[in-house]
Amino acid sequence: MNIPSTLKTVARSALLGSFALGALGTVAALAQEAAPAVALAAPAFTVDKGDTTWMMISTVLVLLMTIPGLALFYGGLVRTKNMLSVLMQVFTITSVVMIIWVFYGYSLAFTPGNAFVGGLSKMFLSGVNVSTLSETFSKGVAIPELVFVVFQMTFACITPALIVGAFAERVKFSALILFVILWVTVIYFPIAHMVWFWGGPSAYADPSGLIFSFGAIDFAGGTVVHINAGIAGLVGALMIGKRIGYKKDIMAPHSMTLTMVGASLLWVGWFGFNAGSNLEANAYAVLAMINTFVATAAAAVTWIVLESLLRGKASMLGAVSGAVTGLVAVTPAAGYAGPMGAIVLGIVATFVCYFFVSVVKNTFDYDDSLDVFGVHCIGGIIGALGTGILVNPALGGAGIVDYSTADLAAGYAGTATQLLAQGKGVLVTLLWSGIGSAILYKIVDLIIGLRPTADAEREGLDLTAHGEAAYHS
Repeated sequence: MNIPSTLKTVARSALLGSFALGALGTVAALAQEAAPAVALAAPAFTVDKGDTTWMMISTVLVLLMTIPGLALFYGGLVRTKNMLSVLMQVFTITSVVMIIWVFYGYSLAFTPGNAFVGGLSKMFLSGVNVSTLSETFSKGVAIPELVFVVFQMTFACITPALIVGAFAERVKFSALILFVILWVTVIYFPIAHMVWFWGGPSAYADPSGLIFSFGAIDFAGGTVVHINAGIAGLVGALMIGKRIGYKKDIMAPHSMTLTMVGASLLWVGWFGFNAGSNLEANAYAVLAMINTFVATAAAAVTWIVLESLLRGKASMLGAVSGAVTGLVAVTPAAGYAGPMGAIVLGIVATFVCYFFVSVVKNTFDYDDSLDVFGVHCIGGIIGALGTGILVNPALGGAGIVDYSTADLAAGYAGTATQLLAQGKGVLVTLLWSGIGSAILYKIVDLIIGLRPTADAEREGLDLTAHGEAAYHS
């Protein structure tokens, strides 16, 4: 594999992100699972209106997760003077990434290129129309390629929006948007390709993304979305620095009401995220649905119990933090684990994430404003590794489909084998996103400057960055 030529391919299409790719070429070398997207001849495949309808609904649900769900969840957690700035950041990121996705993001993520990134054959959606298809996970079954394009587009939108929470209340709006343009180009699109690109059941022998080729599995984005965004958020929080007055001033959430509304919208939208990732309206989509119910509920209850025992009172903040932890952890396992395994996964992830949020963050004294690293990155790691165990049919899991067999039989290679593959996928994601994000933050800091002035930060980003306020009384 000629990595420099790979980076040149990305560079030609990456606009502002092109000059950063060269620094990332030595990072990747390992494994994870995927969602297929290749243009296929219509006559050879069956397209069901039910599958298409479900994917359209799922796409809208994922958008609901982002705006208004994530925006309100994050917005309620910051101080009043920064509420509007968070809403604006999430809304703008969503809009900008949609345009980038159809310009070149979809092509880089879901076309043949090499193990690290796709090519430019579908730049500006060239060749994608109402007659092109994307095969699902069932041989001979397809959905319109356009619905796959927009479904994956919503994933590309929410992932960089998640990063915002790590350094909320202390980043320049212009710097953030430039960073996101670079980040999705250099980090997200290659990771999505590495994890989710393959030939589909009818072309299982075709080259796939690097992480997929190692046999690791990620049903709906534990690596692509949560670990990816979580480690990028931590790097950003460290490089930007702590909020002025951190641990001195009161920085309590200004509206737990809105945070609860946002968290609830996240939960509802997550059914599109997880069950939609099955690409078909069948029993596996229902499996992902029930797992998204029970893992989330188990995690929320666990966090409530932990707070009751350790702090004497259960908080609304703790309840929604637990729910999001469960959602994050079950994402890679949604279509693989059984419901009982999903409950166990939610409980285990909550214990680990609670420890990181309440102990590790204070011990190392970093200002991850809204616990993006502690919940999304750590929860994503627990979920990715746990998926490798819980997919085992002996534990109630669905097994891993062998696309090289005529009947697409499901089996299990063994705990050690699968955990190794999962661990490689996690490691590649951490390295690619962690190192790459650090380089991109530095570039943006040199061009624009990442942080507003101290006076602007003290006054609040609502007025100083946007000239308006979220509230007027």
